[in-house]
Amino acid sequence: MKRKRKWLFWLLSVCLCLTLWPFQQMAKAESAPLDIRADAAILVDAKTGRILYEKNIDTVLGIASMTKMMTEYLLLDAVKAKRVKWDQTYTPSEYVYRLSQDRALSNVPLRKDGKYTVRELYEAMAIYSANGATVAIAEIIAGSEKNFVKMMNEKAKQLGLKDYKFVNATGLSNEDLKRFYLEGTNSDEENVMSARAMATLAYRLLKDHPEVLETASIPHKMFRGGTEDEIKMDNWNWMLPGLVYGYEGVDGLKTGYTEFAGNCFTGTAKRNGVRLISVVMNAKDASGKTTKEARFKETEKLFNYGFHQYSLQTLYPKGYQLKGKETIPVVKGKEKEVRVATAKKLSLLIKNGEEKQYKPVYVLDQKKMTKEGKLIAPLKKGETVGYMTLEYKGNDSLAFLSPDMQKNIRVPLVTTTEVEKANWFVLSMRAIGGLFADLWTSVAKTVKGWL
Repeated sequence: MKRKRKWLFWLLSVCLCLTLWPFQQMAKAESAPLDIRADAAILVDAKTGRILYEKNIDTVLGIASMTKMMTEYLLLDAVKAKRVKWDQTYTPSEYVYRLSQDRALSNVPLRKDGKYTVRELYEAMAIYSANGATVAIAEIIAGSEKNFVKMMNEKAKQLGLKDYKFVNATGLSNEDLKRFYLEGTNSDEENVMSARAMATLAYRLLKDHPEVLETASIPHKMFRGGTEDEIKMDNWNWMLPGLVYGYEGVDGLKTGYTEFAGNCFTGTAKRNGVRLISVVMNAKDASGKTTKEARFKETEKLFNYGFHQYSLQTLYPKGYQLKGKETIPVVKGKEKEVRVATAKKLSLLIKNGEEKQYKPVYVLDQKKMTKEGKLIAPLKKGETVGYMTLEYKGNDSLAFLSPDMQKNIRVPLVTTTEVEKANWFVLSMRAIGGLFADLWTSVAKTVKGWL
């Protein structure tokens, strides 16, 4: 009987090992470092700007038609400010007409005497990357592409971007524009940017103009449908659900290709309340060749890493009080201290298993404090006296697209009770009491010295 039990135990152990082996292999595969085949790449949490993955993110490279994200930003700015209306019409200039006829480039042909609404041109740019339509938008907003490019560079500076240069509105190589490239630029020049700057532009575009996704997420649309000028526009973002490299949650943003830039893609996807932003620049296949397919395959690696290895977690709830710092001393108040707590919950996209690597830290508003570190009464209930942020103790880094985005992982620290200012009598009695306490301490020290 004992032998039979031992044999049965051995058999069950073998079966269990064989069952767990594939999962052990999967865990090893998921924890393996990413091998992103691109000259530069970045993955970012769209809510906070936290960098989850980076490769050569400050190297300046060609961005090709990803440029059109800046054109989109400026157009949506103009619409919001009511300087431009969606239904206003435009008749192509000679330059726009000629550029739109070049079918070697991405375009919807425009008639020289045609009238096109801003919305039609915007959809052609955002969905089909139409270059003639893009310059048309530039002329609508700024009067000329030259003026518009100046606006692009100024806006990049305002947004806090670094490592960038715009020489045209489309992202085409200047040589593709024939004699129409802008005065003051060279025929071989092209728009350039770092992956960090590209991701920052995407971050701001999504923050300031989330409606951009309503158009960026359209997989197919007819330009001038029902007319003799009808042309089918297929979105170049093949990661949109239903397309050849469809990925759950993808709804933007912009692809790009020139011989100089290679195949590029700024993507965004949302799952379970988490939105990620990715950028790959000059993506390549296993043979080292840049291809359209490679930019989506490498982006898929980034998204898989972000969605599988990270999760959005509430680290500290609303009303949290740091142990040992539940109160702050107060001067000139009826009470000598006030209780404080967080006004909101503190949630963050963190790597799985790293919950204990984040420690809360209070940062008090020094403008409301005395030199001795006390708050000054009166204080209202719910008054902000500082904030709580996080200190990271893990192996990775708590890095952001820019230093100012650190504020995205802080919550207000507020008073939970009211502290009225004490009247003159109470303050006088405290002062007298303090004086006698000081005298008593002085006498005690003197007596101790005699003894």
